[in-house]
Amino acid sequence: MSSVPEDSAHWHGHAHGSRGYRKMILALFAAGVATFSQLYSVQGVLPELARDLSVSEADAALAVSAATLGLAASVLFWSLLADRMGRLRAMTIAVTAAVALGLAVPFSPGFEWLLALRFIEGLALGGIPAVALAYLSEEVSPLHSAVAAGTYISGTTLGGLAGRLVAGPLSEFVSWRLGTLVVSVMAAVAAGVFIAVAPKPRGFTPVPWRSPNRIPLWKKLWMNLRKGPLLVLYAQGFLLMGGFVAVYNYLGFRLEAAPFLIPASLASLVFVAYLSGAWSSRQSGAMVARFNRLPVLLTSIALMAAGLVVTLVDFLPTVVFGLLVFTAGFFAAHSVASGWIPMLGVGGRAQAASLYNLAYYSGSSLFGWAIGMAFNAANWPGLVVSVVSLLVLAALLALGGLRRHP
Repeated sequence: MSSVPEDSAHWHGHAHGSRGYRKMILALFAAGVATFSQLYSVQGVLPELARDLSVSEADAALAVSAATLGLAASVLFWSLLADRMGRLRAMTIAVTAAVALGLAVPFSPGFEWLLALRFIEGLALGGIPAVALAYLSEEVSPLHSAVAAGTYISGTTLGGLAGRLVAGPLSEFVSWRLGTLVVSVMAAVAAGVFIAVAPKPRGFTPVPWRSPNRIPLWKKLWMNLRKGPLLVLYAQGFLLMGGFVAVYNYLGFRLEAAPFLIPASLASLVFVAYLSGAWSSRQSGAMVARFNRLPVLLTSIALMAAGLVVTLVDFLPTVVFGLLVFTAGFFAAHSVASGWIPMLGVGGRAQAASLYNLAYYSGSSLFGWAIGMAFNAANWPGLVVSVVSLLVLAALLALGGLRRHP
């Protein structure tokens, strides 16, 4: 898979509408579903998991944070491996290992085992987001890369949604273990689709393990870390993802408590709000083409804040509407920021993308747990204040650091 065709130097990427482009989009969509259905399946069962394993709300959220922490810890390794063996081969190894580990998670004998398996599963899952956008940028025409990236993000959105919607109801009627097992089987099917249809790389040039022209990993990382606009984009992932995961981590606990008192089978349906993210991530690519990246990013952050404030009203339809707006804003912002990374990356696109993912999932791990303390202390208003503070900081950083890089 890592061999380089003779015409690779003249390769300009699959054009929009071509057979290769369609296969690329389907493959990355399937990879997104396989990865994120497993990554977030336990988020839909946290209340039941907390009761079954006798842990607190914040501790239960560690089942999500353990996987995202493992993912954050592994993205640089996967980017290095992808430079050597090829993007597609690295992604294939990663998704295969992740599916095997995901099938083992439901059989965890205790909470500590669950956290350990989730962490290792996250290590494997890191191979998809660490490499996917670099693979896409090398194999798709630059004219359509923003739209293609939005399609990949929509796959991650629907994967996360499917994982929560399937696992949530099953956790109430049977157990959280069966719910997460069914999601892992679904992920295995999606992984099979990815492996079957992903186009052979044509724009990738492998870097030998021993080469006089090889740039050391630390130098590639430093070249990207010393660039101010990239640091701002990494901060976007850290802050926005942290707030987003915190909202969905503790949403189920809020809906099961007064004044809503909604059972888990119905509370999990609120995750349908994720569909607005699938729509907005695609639309963001078109909006970038019209208005440039920064205005779309700032507008998306503003939508997140507005939607979250609306969820303060103790009326279920209003909460759902606020979540729709909040989720649409997040996935639009994430699509813009992640698609911006390869355009500004220097000395290694895979490393630039991996640093973004490192920040993105570190934010998920940290704030997905830490904001639970604000939730425990001041309920939903405490969570809203904490997350809005993250959004304001992200917007100020973007406004100050990205104005000269359209």
